[in-house]
Amino acid sequence: MNKTYFLPRLALAALLAALLPLAMFQAHAQTGATGSGKVHGQVLNPTGAPMTSGNVSLYLGGMTSPNQEAKYTLPVDANGNFKGDDVAAGTYTIVFRQLDTPKDKVVDQIDGVKITAGQDTDQNIDMSRPEYIAKLTPEQRKALEETKEKNASILKENAQIKNLNADLNEARQDRASKNYTAAETLMQKDVAIKPEEPLLWVELGQAQLELKQYPDAETSLTKAITLEQAAKKPNTDVEGAAGNALGETLADENKIPDSQAAYDAAAKADPAQAGMFYQNETIVMSRTGQTDATVAAADKAIAADPTRPVPYYLKGQALINKATVDPKTQKIIAPPGTQEAYQKYLELAPNGPFSNDAKSVLAELGQTQATSYKAGKKH
Repeated sequence: MNKTYFLPRLALAALLAALLPLAMFQAHAQTGATGSGKVHGQVLNPTGAPMTSGNVSLYLGGMTSPNQEAKYTLPVDANGNFKGDDVAAGTYTIVFRQLDTPKDKVVDQIDGVKITAGQDTDQNIDMSRPEYIAKLTPEQRKALEETKEKNASILKENAQIKNLNADLNEARQDRASKNYTAAETLMQKDVAIKPEEPLLWVELGQAQLELKQYPDAETSLTKAITLEQAAKKPNTDVEGAAGNALGETLADENKIPDSQAAYDAAAKADPAQAGMFYQNETIVMSRTGQTDATVAAADKAIAADPTRPVPYYLKGQALINKATVDPKTQKIIAPPGTQEAYQKYLELAPNGPFSNDAKSVLAELGQTQATSYKAGKKH
């Protein structure tokens, strides 16, 4: 009945918005060697995180002028990696530039990198090294320290969220295996850790509902809805799931008008799932013996998604319970819409689990059954 949702992972805080280019460094020219080799590495920014774009340029023998053409230019991928094959053997200056770095400037530079014929040279460009940090301005070093502090805090929160996601999966597995107490205990622990996360309250409320702890479930699910509605960007899936479970909880507490309102709110929050929510409402109202509420819920479910067979059957079942008997003819007089509901169920699910019951009722009503039913999937 319930969909699966996950806590979102938080992205790392933005790293230094822009690494200011440094002036070109001069290097002494050195001669190349015979043959070719390979080079690969990773470009890391001053916080130690990979750069996600840019170019690595190789200058054979070093750089001798600001506008010197590189012998090789290698792109940096989204993970900060670069590689070059068939690179002429020799000693190089390796330069990293961002995509918008002027040609006569560099972001970082490594001199004296030797490429050996027949070998693959591993050469990172790590801007967290002390030599690079020392070249930053005081303002850049201050910004760097602030970024490191933010990243450390977010990394800690990411680790916490990773653990909470694992707990959510475990709780759902516990509910699937009907180990509701374990799910409830796990979620009680997690809401104490992160009480502002609506999804944890939804999972807790669902476990409490299965344990028939209805007042507690009502509190938890209401808490989830309140938190989600207060969010800057409410997650309608979570709000809908909470409202769906709250509707069932309230019905089990015999708070029928409140239950109906909860299902309506769930459908309004997540219209794409309205058919499912209203079908669930129909099932719950039927289970709790609410005849009129069952019919009303079925009508909403049919309006939201007329392809679902179950609401038609439950509507017919609720209506037939209000049937009377003609004292003169002893014939059953069913309320309007009864026969149509059963007929529609059989049209949609001719071999469904309630098909024999539907046919039996129609026969008792003296209704000629349609002969155009086509065998379909069981529902």
